[in-house]
Amino acid sequence: MSYEKLTTKDKLKITTLKGLMESGYQPKAVKEELRQNLIKKMQAGENVFEGIWGYEDTVIPDIQRAILSRHNINLLGLRGQAKTRIARMMTLLLDEYIPVLQGTELNDDPMQPLSRQAQDILEEKGNDAPVVWMHRDERYTEKLATPDVSVADLIGDVDPIKAATLKLPYSDERVIHYGLIPRSHRGIFVINELPDLQARIQVALFNILQEGDIQIRGFKLRLPLDLQFVFTANPEDYTNRGSIITPLKDRIDAQIITHYPESIEIGRKITLQEAAIKKEQLEAVEVNDLSKDLIEQIAVEARNSEYIDEKSGVSARLTISAYESLISAAERRSLLNKEQKVYVRMSDFTGVVPAITGKVELVYEGEQEGPGIVAQTLVGKAIRTQFDQYFPNPEELRKDREKKNPYRPISKWFNDGKMIDLFHDDSEKEYRKKLENIPGLKELVKDHHKKLNEKESYFMMEFALHGMAEYSLISKHALAKGHSFKDLLSSMLNFEESSDNDEDFNI
Repeated sequence: MSYEKLTTKDKLKITTLKGLMESGYQPKAVKEELRQNLIKKMQAGENVFEGIWGYEDTVIPDIQRAILSRHNINLLGLRGQAKTRIARMMTLLLDEYIPVLQGTELNDDPMQPLSRQAQDILEEKGNDAPVVWMHRDERYTEKLATPDVSVADLIGDVDPIKAATLKLPYSDERVIHYGLIPRSHRGIFVINELPDLQARIQVALFNILQEGDIQIRGFKLRLPLDLQFVFTANPEDYTNRGSIITPLKDRIDAQIITHYPESIEIGRKITLQEAAIKKEQLEAVEVNDLSKDLIEQIAVEARNSEYIDEKSGVSARLTISAYESLISAAERRSLLNKEQKVYVRMSDFTGVVPAITGKVELVYEGEQEGPGIVAQTLVGKAIRTQFDQYFPNPEELRKDREKKNPYRPISKWFNDGKMIDLFHDDSEKEYRKKLENIPGLKELVKDHHKKLNEKESYFMMEFALHGMAEYSLISKHALAKGHSFKDLLSSMLNFEESSDNDEDFNI
């Protein structure tokens, strides 16, 4: 009988050591198991890391090489770079089920007993020793490294209660209470944020990584554990709480550097895949591509901002939360105005500010400005960057005076003392009426985007106003309920005046 040819149903019917031996089963190390299954999937053209975008040519090939080399892995990168997700997806490279000697703490292989407990069961029951089957999902263990993690948590310690109950001396290995690592035998063990683990605890991992054995309280105990270690860490200079000690780093075979999305398109894929948007929200709110690009552009601007600590990084969770908030801002408007279907507006981007302020670490200059102002500034910079892709660059028009300036009719209207307040909760009728009152705005959009439908046109009209404000053609002030657009000069003269809000600031 060939064990490899057995179906899952046939394997699960095997309940004793005798049946397992007759099936042709041979023990296999977990790293060899990962390697063989990776080879099969690569030969079949399957993608093991489905849903991990932007790593196709960088991180994933490095992981594949590490698995083929049977290496322990350290994923090094800033927060929000899918390090833990990659580690969890490695379970897909494990066999669906493996046999385990029933009643053992360390998931002992029936044909390769590791613990004293397993040896006693086999000695007592022989070929009738009971066998159970462990699913691949049960073979994954994850531990977040914190300063209070102890050697006992990870490796184990003597259990005085067990010694007293079993009436055993402390010199008997049966009084040991095993920690997470021994209990993960024949599986994948992940330590997140490895630098946060105290140095003395990191030292305790030396023997496990190098020799595969453990030492507990002076016991002469050799347990050749079979484990695939995966560590995750931020760069050492990110945290002042600790670092990976050099001897441990030397024992980790492969260090793989992760990164943020390298393009807006990849960022969009990640955001749309991860955002928790309910079906009724999708039905109630219509979102255009420009809005999605603006969300991603905010993260790009944040990663390049002088107000934000680049060593801390800007997590992909920022764009995910921001996108969810954008949808919810439009949904809230639809509920207030009793509108069944709404189209996203630029004013809805005010709703993404809370998603930004909680996701970035500010440097001193950013703290002086304040998180709210920094968030508004990032939104403004994102608008300015994307504006050039949809309308003529105002700065280039200033240099070339022979070119017709499409913004002049709009600017002139504001220069004549006119102003417009766009509120977050304006009904669709009010919103359109306000935009239509600005001469030249509809023509600007129509001249440069002829194929837009009605809803898209109004969104683009509002976007044009925000873009013009970012290029200082007009002024924009944040109100408690929305934004006020005015002539730039009169706005500067009346800078100290408040309009319908407690705080009035330029962005």
